[in-house]
Amino acid sequence: MYLKMYNTLTKQLEAFVPTNPQQVSFYSCGPTVYDDAHIGNFRSFLAADLLRRWVESPLCTLKNLDGSLHTQKRTVVQVMNITDVGHMTDDENADGAGQDKMEVAAKRIEQAKKSGKIPPDEGINPQDPLAIARYYEQRFREDAIKLGLKVAIDTIKDPSLMPRATEHIEDMKTVIEQLLADGYAYPAGEPGSRAIYFDVPKFKSYGRLSGNTIDQLKDGAGGRTDDTNTKQKHHPADFLLWKEDESHKMKWDSPTIPNQDPADKPWGQGYPGWHIECTAMALARLAKDGLAGARKSHAQIDLHSGGEDNIFPHHECEIAQSCCFTGSDSFAKHWFHPRFLKVEGQKMSKSKGTMYTLRDLTAKGIDPAAIRLELIKTHYRANADFSMQGLKDSARTVERWRKFIDAGEQGEAGTTNQTIRNAVADAMNDDLNIAGALGTINKWIKDTPNPTQADAQLFKLFDSFLGTCSLKQLEQTSSASGIALYQPGVTPSEEIESLLIARRDAKQAKDFAKADAIRDQLKSMGLAIMDKPKGQVEVAPLN
Repeated sequence: MYLKMYNTLTKQLEAFVPTNPQQVSFYSCGPTVYDDAHIGNFRSFLAADLLRRWVESPLCTLKNLDGSLHTQKRTVVQVMNITDVGHMTDDENADGAGQDKMEVAAKRIEQAKKSGKIPPDEGINPQDPLAIARYYEQRFREDAIKLGLKVAIDTIKDPSLMPRATEHIEDMKTVIEQLLADGYAYPAGEPGSRAIYFDVPKFKSYGRLSGNTIDQLKDGAGGRTDDTNTKQKHHPADFLLWKEDESHKMKWDSPTIPNQDPADKPWGQGYPGWHIECTAMALARLAKDGLAGARKSHAQIDLHSGGEDNIFPHHECEIAQSCCFTGSDSFAKHWFHPRFLKVEGQKMSKSKGTMYTLRDLTAKGIDPAAIRLELIKTHYRANADFSMQGLKDSARTVERWRKFIDAGEQGEAGTTNQTIRNAVADAMNDDLNIAGALGTINKWIKDTPNPTQADAQLFKLFDSFLGTCSLKQLEQTSSASGIALYQPGVTPSEEIESLLIARRDAKQAKDFAKADAIRDQLKSMGLAIMDKPKGQVEVAPLN
């Protein structure tokens, strides 16, 4: 049996057939770093992580383009963006309405500092949007690693896998300028507040992903547009690519407008729309030879994920601008959208105290492995219901699994249970039927009171895609210990910490030659270091 999944684009179950199964390209819409990610966000990110881990698992079978089966080793190159500009409070408005979320975060942080919720020595300047973004980005990375997101772990060695929107403004402008040149976009408005819009009727397939056709959107897109802006647009559904706004906190030189009348006032600085960032960053990182190569090869990516709230307008707009830029009929071959998370049967609510972050839960002493299992154990196409009782059940399950591994490793050699192996593989290949896989695994463990070493190894194979029992080791290697912040792949040791302390003392004594020599010594040990706040040093494997 080969992997079949529901494709949001085609509205049906179909075989997942990557262009090159040995290296699958996967783009995941990531966090907007103006606040801590909550468990609803992580439900979507973890569903994508489960998919990525399954595609990489030796248990997974894929279909090749020629119809044959692919069972060999494969790698997934997953990219997850960091949105640190262009995301407004009114996401669904096609004209970029509302405040920039970084401005909202600035007010919240300022209040938190005054009230003492954020310590004065935290070192975050609420007046600096990039400082806010880096603060929450770092917290997101730490949370993501604690929950075992492989894309976050990968970025320790390759930061380009988690690109920042602010560092790809030129790529966005390149795409916008090409869309203008090809007639898929146009400038509008008065000097000082001009905008560049995507001309939606020019893309005939608009609405294929979400079902929101151009005809349905002709009357103002159900409140998605402002009356003032609608008057200057070709069509009410046309969406923002760039906004000229010198007063905006985060701003850059605007794209070059082709064939602009010399008598017209030059464009001032501005900022990009929300949708354009993913097109630019996905193609810049995943297409062969970047953006230039994407146009030459009519590039498309294999997988694209995001929460169901991203389907419209974000992903619909992303498809339109991407296809028009590359000349391809599609942007991603397969679209993967996990559904929403409820808490105790209701929508998450800040006022009710049910919009939990990972830090809220771990502060209560809850094991991150239990949180991960609770967030992945419901099928991605069903609304999940997160509960404290469910967390307790998941914690007991994880503990039972850990005991099973420990007992098996102390047992006899044994042979691999092929029946269980095949049953779990069949379940996961059937649209990631995680409930079926877990049911098989848990019954097998219950029926195996004396596990063998082969049983322990088989469970570890299952855990390579479940990603639960391995979190304890991951937490040990990425947690803080004294001066060192150990990252995955580095074993904590007294030698490392003594060298870091000696380097710190050398820097305080202004003996920079000695400090550099210690850095070189750590490098010779295969370690890369990076100074972090509060005097700690991140220690990661050398690239």
